[in-house]
Amino acid sequence: MFQHAVPPMRISFVRTRRKLLQLSSSIIRRYCSKGTADIRNIGILAHIDAGKTTTTERMLFYAGKTHNLGEVHRGNTVTDYLTQERERGITICSSAVTFPWNGKRINLLDTPGHIDFTMEVEQSLHAVDGVIVVLDGTAGVEAQTVTVWTQASKHNLPRLVFVNKMDRPDADFEKCVEDLRTKLDTRPICTQYPAKNDEGHLSIYDVITLEQVHWQQKDFGRSYKKVKVEPSDTLRTLEEKRNELIDQLSGLDDELAEVVISTEGFDKVSNELIGHALRRATCQQKVVPVLLGSAYKNIGIQRLMDSVNAYLPAPHERNQIYDCFGNDLAAKVFKIVHDKQRGPLTLIRVLRGELKRGMRLVSSRGQAEVVSKIYEPLADEYREMAVIKCGDVGICSGLKSTVTGDLLTASQTSLKNAEKRLRQSQGLSKEALEEDDAANEMFDIEPQIPDAVYFCSIEPPSISSQTAMELALKQLQREDPSLRVSYDAVTGQTVLGGMGELHMDIIKSRILSDYKIDVDLGPLQIAYKETIEAPAITTLNVEKEIVGSKQNVSITLELVKDHSELFSLDKSPENMNNLNALRPRILQVLRKGAISALERGPRVGGQVVDTQIRLHNATIGRGTADSFVMATAAQCVQRLLGLCGTRLLEPIMALQIVAPNERISTIMADLSRRRALVNDVLPKGDRNKLIMVNAPLAELSGYSSTLRTISSGTASMTMQPCGFANMNPADESLAVERAQGLA
Repeated sequence: MFQHAVPPMRISFVRTRRKLLQLSSSIIRRYCSKGTADIRNIGILAHIDAGKTTTTERMLFYAGKTHNLGEVHRGNTVTDYLTQERERGITICSSAVTFPWNGKRINLLDTPGHIDFTMEVEQSLHAVDGVIVVLDGTAGVEAQTVTVWTQASKHNLPRLVFVNKMDRPDADFEKCVEDLRTKLDTRPICTQYPAKNDEGHLSIYDVITLEQVHWQQKDFGRSYKKVKVEPSDTLRTLEEKRNELIDQLSGLDDELAEVVISTEGFDKVSNELIGHALRRATCQQKVVPVLLGSAYKNIGIQRLMDSVNAYLPAPHERNQIYDCFGNDLAAKVFKIVHDKQRGPLTLIRVLRGELKRGMRLVSSRGQAEVVSKIYEPLADEYREMAVIKCGDVGICSGLKSTVTGDLLTASQTSLKNAEKRLRQSQGLSKEALEEDDAANEMFDIEPQIPDAVYFCSIEPPSISSQTAMELALKQLQREDPSLRVSYDAVTGQTVLGGMGELHMDIIKSRILSDYKIDVDLGPLQIAYKETIEAPAITTLNVEKEIVGSKQNVSITLELVKDHSELFSLDKSPENMNNLNALRPRILQVLRKGAISALERGPRVGGQVVDTQIRLHNATIGRGTADSFVMATAAQCVQRLLGLCGTRLLEPIMALQIVAPNERISTIMADLSRRRALVNDVLPKGDRNKLIMVNAPLAELSGYSSTLRTISSGTASMTMQPCGFANMNPADESLAVERAQGLA
């Protein structure tokens, strides 16, 4: 029972604090249209094959948006509409769908679970106010679950957890909850518990209402009935869990604590009060409500949607930093797709103001655009709208130069005024505002793109298809910023960089199916990085006459082992006077030229990392062009890289392998031949084990197929990047030979 005594002064403080919060909420609502309280923008995140898409299909079905249950294995789901998604049974691109539920409008983004498409998840999180994290009830928290959880934490998003597949005999709800505590360092609040009858049929105990909920399978789970739990040991257990839930929440919520103190117990705490307290604690990210069900067996989905409405925030409760726009338009671009009939379609979240058809916009890059049409999202189906209101999500056509991450406003003046208001409200200078993380996220136009782990050349089937291939790659790169496209001046080839074998395979498949170009991909190459072996310093003097103009540059640079910053100035007294005399523009040109040389190392052309360029001295002749200064700085760095020599760093992958006990020795023997480091072997249920391994990417080509072969199809694995590591000389020599096509 609740034992803590709280003095009257504390209760008075609680009431005052609540009034201030209500006042601030009313101020925030001024900048949003009237209906934002009835909108929920949510994402659905999970490890691959946890059931995200199946859960989304059930939501659409019960909301009346679809009339048939889509199944991933049948290839007829709404959100997995790409040919590659239906063939492989996985989500590749994030899809937006909108549906009504109990008076609320839910905009849901179904995201991929495969690590190769993590950029799709990152883009989607800019558009949502909360997320549902789906767990496989038989597996608990898995590798990609940790990744998406970390991404949601970075965006400060409130979360619900839905433990799926609880109908299976090997599902373990308590283990999933414990995983949430230990692996994700969060505070789960279980609002439901599983109940199974003698035949193994799943129903759900509601801890708050003390009811048992049964779903009818005759109508595909559309109807369900709630039955009060009769006095019994089960009821006493549920009452204890309800009291425990109230006790946890009262330690976090002042209003609930006040009621518990005044009533001197838990019995008189209403369900409504618990719901309000749970909502406040969830929105403040103090707790994570945990629900359960089985999407495939049509159990628990309606209660999950009820919880989205009840516990996750409305648009006006978040993104207060955009208040600096007032009632002016502020909209964030979070995804771009290409439709064969409509051309490029831009998915937009409106944060302030309203976006209307035919409206003229200005992007944060300064590009002027005109909105041709506006659509309501339902994966690849489109219904025209006249306006996207504040807090809502929609699709625009006609935006030709906008890219992911752009902030769209009504005019350049509106953007400048918003920036000025933000500085004034936070008391920041222009320079300090540039260092503010929240402001950077708002005005930032460059999405953070993860490093590629593979690259390969791409060639069209004929010279006449070159232009069409370049256009296709440009459109695909606009859709997927994690796809790197570059031109190698040394080989004269177009080079693709991607997040994995599957990623590169999907790109090739989409070029063939969507653009009808049968391109050839070269062999996949590992994206090695390079780092210097020892510090080096040199002076380069370059003097030339170009079109009658004398160009003269003398520059002294040093390379040192340091990852804190890429470019620095020598602080010694003998050099500071010379460097202080250089104009800021010249310093920027020197910096840009020097850093560009680190993009391609001398050994295998990998990016040079953990290296700092230090400028000691520079003398620039009068009339020397900026391009000449930049080229000289790059040439000086290239000479230094040759002097000091570089070592290769190879990408390391973190693997989680689940296999039966009798197959473990065979798998471990195979891993030992792949230079793998086994971190741990843990029990996974009664008959399986979980092997946690770090292994070089170079040793894992086609490993998923090998694993299936040596385990007779009984083992499964997930893999994700976990950094770079030094190589021994023998492996390094072999890697260089492979990169040069000699091995």
